[in-house]
Amino acid sequence: MQIHFKYFDLVMSAFVTVLLTSNIIGAAKVAILFNIEFGAGVFFFPFSYIFGDILTEVYGYAKARRAVWSGFIALFFASLMSYVIVKLPPSPNWNHQSAYEIAFGITPRIALASLIAYWAGEFSNSYIMAKMKIWTKGKILWSRTIGSTIVGQAVDSIIFYPLAFLGFWETKTVIEVMISNYFLKVLWEAIMTPFTYFFVNLLKKLENVDIFDHNTNFTPFSLKD
Repeated sequence: MQIHFKYFDLVMSAFVTVLLTSNIIGAAKVAILFNIEFGAGVFFFPFSYIFGDILTEVYGYAKARRAVWSGFIALFFASLMSYVIVKLPPSPNWNHQSAYEIAFGITPRIALASLIAYWAGEFSNSYIMAKMKIWTKGKILWSRTIGSTIVGQAVDSIIFYPLAFLGFWETKTVIEVMISNYFLKVLWEAIMTPFTYFFVNLLKKLENVDIFDHNTNFTPFSLKD
């Protein structure tokens, strides 16, 4: 019997919103604090993994899989829209093309790297999260949220930064940003553990559900619940 969830759509919407904004606004800027270079989106992109953890923990892998595909389609459309609009000839009466190109001129290479890295990283994260829930019998939530992020963010970072920026940035910068961003994302996940605990427990209570993926088909190439 199909279970109707009252808050799944809201959590998925938050997941997709964070994904889009962190990629479009923060992905290409390199910032520096305390003499450490990092991608500016690192402050917000990890929230997509936090929401991914919440979706998998509360609603199960199959529902999280639908959210990941929704995010993938939204990110693909946003990247395509950015590219097309930037390439459209500007009106002679509009003098902001150069600024628009800087802000939204995502290259096909970066867009492709982002899509591949997101897809691989999020599915790795959800898979590890779901499997660890079974292994831990639903206990020690922090081990699942941090453990899945360690894997998912590693997959994401190893794919995205070399694919997007090698040859465009100096190799040293690519490596430094990739490593610093990875550790910052994992640290951010650990710091946000109380937030994750609160919303996981709240949603489980509100939805009256606690799903274990014992018989789940873990293929990413499906939209079945």
